[in-house]
Amino acid sequence: MEQLHAVISGRVQGVWYRASTQQKAQSLELVGWVRNLSDGRVELLAQGPRESLEVLLAWCYTGPENALVSAIDFDYQRVTERADSFSVGATV
Repeated sequence: MEQLHAVISGRVQGVWYRASTQQKAQSLELVGWVRNLSDGRVELLAQGPRESLEVLLAWCYTGPENALVSAIDFDYQRVTERADSFSVGATV
């Protein structure tokens, strides 16, 4: 098991990006979280099999219908603390 950490830039707030990401992650049986950042970006941490993480990352480049993603900074990491579910977090 690995984890994906990503920061998504563009028009990604106010377009249901977090809720849509949660639905996609849950459909892939991933755990973790997604939250808005105060600078207008979205941050994501997902845990699960590498293949499922890659599917989620590919989806993130498009996101929900009204999103316009300009860039994603991401890396794969070793899991240090396992999440229980996939949640939508508050803005930080």
